[in-house]
Amino acid sequence: MTSAGELPVSDLVAEEVVHVEPETNLREVARVLEEANIGAVVLGAMSQVTGIVSERDLVQALAHKRDPALTRAVDVAHTNLIWCDAQATVAEVATEMMERYVRHVLVEEDGKLIGIVSARDLLGVYASDEVED
Repeated sequence: MTSAGELPVSDLVAEEVVHVEPETNLREVARVLEEANIGAVVLGAMSQVTGIVSERDLVQALAHKRDPALTRAVDVAHTNLIWCDAQATVAEVATEMMERYVRHVLVEEDGKLIGIVSARDLLGVYASDEVED
């Protein structure tokens, strides 16, 4: 039996990556996150990711009294993106997240974005591994 940490992160990614245009306002970003029941969206096209906006970014924008109807996704997006290969293990990605203090990592295969893995996804793998033991 494979331990949770040895699983490839590609096993965790959803079939569809949700993305928005950089000019999308934060009100619409919030609607997209809520509708898709996800914690982050990528900016730009699948072939040209320019950033990522997470729930935390929305909260920070609101805390700083930024108008969600006027503030664009590109205005709050993280552009220093953290990537991993699809065959990276859950343990490797968890370590990278802790070292870089991020909650989302973009997953690539053959140079193309195939998904996003979140800290929540990794926690779920480890939690289910504990239940099975």
